[in-house]
Amino acid sequence: MTQTFTWAPDAKPTGTTTFRVLKAQFGDGYAQTAQDGINNKSESWPVTFTEDVSIVAGIKAFLDALGGAASFQWTPPNSVPGFYKCDSYSMKQVDGAIWQLSATFNQSFQP
Repeated sequence: MTQTFTWAPDAKPTGTTTFRVLKAQFGDGYAQTAQDGINNKSESWPVTFTEDVSIVAGIKAFLDALGGAASFQWTPPNSVPGFYKCDSYSMKQVDGAIWQLSATFNQSFQP
């Protein structure tokens, strides 16, 4: 069963949409392109969480449990829920018990 990521990132994350296309370039300058697969559009969201150490520890435990290989459900800002994976994150202490966890959520697709 897919788990749901429920923590809210710091304000105003910026997502990137990437389209995967096949391209055939011809000698006369003409190029032919086509969508590559049925899920050729994917999103990537760099997110940051600056919270008390106990909250950041919960986020870390969630991501660690999935090990970068399993997907989780998450709703990006101004979007619909989807499946995402996180294969790395970084942490730093901001001040006292306040820590910051930074990660990138990459959209994944289910069969």
